[in-house]
Amino acid sequence: MQPIQKSQKLANVCYDIRGPVLEHAKRMEEEGHRIIKLNIGNPAPFGFFAPDEIIEDVIANLQNASGYCDSKGLFAARKAIMHYAQQKHIPNVGMEDIYIGNGVSELIVMAMQALLDNGDEVLVPAPDYPLWTAAVSLAGGRPVHYLCDEAEGWMPSIADIRAKITPRTKALVVINPNNPTGALYPDHILQQLVEVAREFGLILYADEIYDKVLFDGAKHTSIAALAPDLLVCTFNGLSKNYRACGYRAGWMILAGEKRHAKDYIEGLNMLASMRLCANVPAQYAIQTALGGYQSIDDLVAPGGRLARQRDLAWELLTAIPGVTCVKPQGALYLFPRLDPAIYPIEDDQQFILELLQQERVLLVQGSGFNWVAPDHFRVVFLPNSDDLTEAIGRIARFLENYRKQHGTA
Repeated sequence: MQPIQKSQKLANVCYDIRGPVLEHAKRMEEEGHRIIKLNIGNPAPFGFFAPDEIIEDVIANLQNASGYCDSKGLFAARKAIMHYAQQKHIPNVGMEDIYIGNGVSELIVMAMQALLDNGDEVLVPAPDYPLWTAAVSLAGGRPVHYLCDEAEGWMPSIADIRAKITPRTKALVVINPNNPTGALYPDHILQQLVEVAREFGLILYADEIYDKVLFDGAKHTSIAALAPDLLVCTFNGLSKNYRACGYRAGWMILAGEKRHAKDYIEGLNMLASMRLCANVPAQYAIQTALGGYQSIDDLVAPGGRLARQRDLAWELLTAIPGVTCVKPQGALYLFPRLDPAIYPIEDDQQFILELLQQERVLLVQGSGFNWVAPDHFRVVFLPNSDDLTEAIGRIARFLENYRKQHGTA
């Protein structure tokens, strides 16, 4: 029989957060090995659970959740999201401008499918959350990666963005707080991004899923609040701020100037209707989540569990010879750099695989986030302090052996 091949549309699509190294880790677990997983920002396995009042609301409304709802989502949930947009000073948002999806991931794919023709270009940060690159590619577009500068605290390079704009460029993606670097963009950087979008007539796509996971008293500004004259699509949801990844409840807000985007919005409405609706039970969590007590504030405050674990992981990693790391201001990750003079890595995926095999620690290599050099990896700091200390101790031991093997110790 002829082999059945995957679609050519998947040729440039990858998602290494759940890629081949994870498959190897699964096989090791089946053989009885215990793996410390620092590869994915999934709070629940580490004891971070959705708040009780959110769970109770979902349970209480299960009898009401058997049927389809409006293709854009439940009225009460969208109303709560609209009020949240107002709190964030996001302009010109009505009920019809809000789409609830099965997580932000579904909505990102939907937004790209509605926008792109073959060969259209979208500016995506490097490093990025790889779903953005994958979604652009899957829609027939071409992801063009602009540099975020580690020497400048992982801030976007405005000059690099400008240099990469062509007549085919349709949009600019901004991930803030950033995954994987944890960078939080100040207002003056956001203003420069808005100016570029304004000058070249670009849509702004703002991935703000970590907008409450902020450390050291940092404040988040929604880029849509600075661009009332542009079309800005802002993405957020319950997964991170409310530790409810499995609920798959995310939303997209269309803000700013929309009169010139009627055809695009018609496309979004068509795609929203085609999937009938997002899962209904989880939508009953949204109003309570956005309006209730914000327990994330305790976790990220000085002395809170997430803040303590961020500090510990950063201190342990940067104590390893040849390892540097910009301390994250937001999100759940560190993105440390390995000095190439000390760690002459050619294939960072193979490097991460060898770490897994030797030390039973699962990470994701920097190239999995579309970083250009094999000199970074991402660390999730969700495990408790004891497990983090154990995991980073194993990483340090592996790196020590690597230095000895290559004569750079």
